[in-house]
Amino acid sequence: MTDTATPAIEGWFTTGPEPTLLGSRCTACGTVFFPPTSGFCRNPACAGEEFEENTLSRRGTVWSYTDAQYQPPPPYQAPDPFVPFALAAVELPEGLVVLGQVAEGYGVADLHVGGEVELVVETEYASEQLTWRWKPVTELGEEADQ
Repeated sequence: MTDTATPAIEGWFTTGPEPTLLGSRCTACGTVFFPPTSGFCRNPACAGEEFEENTLSRRGTVWSYTDAQYQPPPPYQAPDPFVPFALAAVELPEGLVVLGQVAEGYGVADLHVGGEVELVVETEYASEQLTWRWKPVTELGEEADQ
């Protein structure tokens, strides 16, 4: 990660030494959303219209995962030749499931449903923009070694 890199989507995550996703919490019903929202509460049982920023947990559990064996269509930019990558749907303690690419150097062989992952920020291929990714951690709570 370079010092000049900027988030691919401003306001969705932080980029410090312990990055986090940024969500919204409805002040009327307490429902948490990612990405951040405004306007009206997406909970059909709520008519709330006010939200506060909510920092989401850095760790969650793998809810589901898959690998991308085929290059996604534009505007996705991939190395040439294309390198398959893993995607993980991660359940956070706040009750959300957030989809994201798995950290560089990890694949589906490193994942299992219920396995713990931690949020990291990495530079996108072919740009200086940053994005969040999910990095597997060991059963002891330590980051998995590569």
